[in-house]
Amino acid sequence: MGGSGVFDPPTVAPPGFVNFRLRDEWLAQQTGDRAAADAVELDPAARREHVVVDFSSPNVAKEMHVGHLRSTIIGDALARFFEACRHEVERVSHVGDWGTQFGMLITHLRESGIDGAQVDDLNAFYREAKRRFDEDPAFKDRAREAVVALQKGEPSARAAWQALCDRSRDEFHEIYRRLGVEVTEKGESFYEPYLAETVEELEDKGLVVVDEGAKCVYLEGFTNKEGEPLPLIIEKADGGYNYATTDLAALRYRIKQGATKILYVIDLGQAQHMEMVFATARKAGWLTADIEAVHVGFGLVLGEDQKRLRTREGESIPLRGLLDEAVRRARDLAAERLVTARGTRKSEDVDRVGEHIGIAAVKYVELSHNRTTNYVFAFDKMVSLHGNTAPYILYAYARVEGIVAEAGTQGGGPAAVETASERQLALDLARFEETVERAMADYQPSVICDYLFHVCQQFSRFYEESRVIGEDGSVNVPRLRLCEATATTIKSGLGLLGIETLEEI
Repeated sequence: MGGSGVFDPPTVAPPGFVNFRLRDEWLAQQTGDRAAADAVELDPAARREHVVVDFSSPNVAKEMHVGHLRSTIIGDALARFFEACRHEVERVSHVGDWGTQFGMLITHLRESGIDGAQVDDLNAFYREAKRRFDEDPAFKDRAREAVVALQKGEPSARAAWQALCDRSRDEFHEIYRRLGVEVTEKGESFYEPYLAETVEELEDKGLVVVDEGAKCVYLEGFTNKEGEPLPLIIEKADGGYNYATTDLAALRYRIKQGATKILYVIDLGQAQHMEMVFATARKAGWLTADIEAVHVGFGLVLGEDQKRLRTREGESIPLRGLLDEAVRRARDLAAERLVTARGTRKSEDVDRVGEHIGIAAVKYVELSHNRTTNYVFAFDKMVSLHGNTAPYILYAYARVEGIVAEAGTQGGGPAAVETASERQLALDLARFEETVERAMADYQPSVICDYLFHVCQQFSRFYEESRVIGEDGSVNVPRLRLCEATATTIKSGLGLLGIETLEEI
């Protein structure tokens, strides 16, 4: 191994440790090669998988709210990880676009005398429909009739339903555009034709027990609070289907389409439900040893009062309003930075830079926390230039790019690894690929955020100790190569998180 060109000859240290050290020449060349690249190219996976990432999944006829934030942003990042390793990735939003609630929505839409596209406030529209449903028995009867008409495919009911879906999609797509998220909608209505055959197959395999008229699957190890067997109801006593039926039909469909890994980015409160769905699928023979279904659970977004983040009225905060507020605060930061910019920034850039930093701040604060824990959403901290935040990482990148721009084109060659800080920075950069592998294995984007923060801090230590551009304008090219490699690494890491860089802040 000592003659491999990668490691120095191994040494032995008491009480018997064998130490391996990367050769300076190899490390310098590897870092120099990265400096010459536009991005860090990850090696293709040894086994290419068909990965389905189920994330975001808002409800039709309601605005996206803060409760959709974690699923949307974590799901997008995970999809990017697997895409970067050349897996076949299918991004799916399992929207809530079917069910009994559409009876009241369709009826309210008809009786309001407006077109679906003219609904200005989806949340207010939904609340008013729900109020009428709860308070007016005659309206409730008409709503139930509308559900039956919708399920039978009656044209006017379908048209009203489609109008509400289209209006909601306009809202969803605007949020996705701002977040830079791509996802394909396959909602509950998509799987509706497969529900009956899914139940029928489970019956044919002897897994269904009829209990008080409902069709249930009983699974070993699942009990209620009283210790009694807990059923997974797949068809209600009235013949209707539920979330479990749709989830099973969706899982069955995805496996039939060739999926080998299916990630469900859903909050931890759904853990038992997902476990029962997966257990049923294994019992039915759909999930086999070579097909993996994973519940990528996440915690809550809290307010600074340590309670679930809501409005003063106790309602979920619309995601659009949350993004707007983050952008407003980031614009203030951009306006402050305008004074200290290197001269190319103009006042008209403030809105563009503010939008960029504000959206990046929301995404990064979400991804920088361990997904399984709750976290406090604090605007002031997320738009700060201090700490593990998007503005800090973006500023660090812009700072490195500023050094590179000032030095000008200097050609290629190996990077500097002579001093302790130079070598440590080069070693940190070399750990990028293994960091991504760990983030993928644990479905944990925060691993990459922690890594980028560490790299930025290590670069600061290097730059304080090592002069890249002399007072006479001379350039230390090997150190410049280390700067270039750092910029490439930061840009690639942020790209995996769905955040684009800025050349100047």
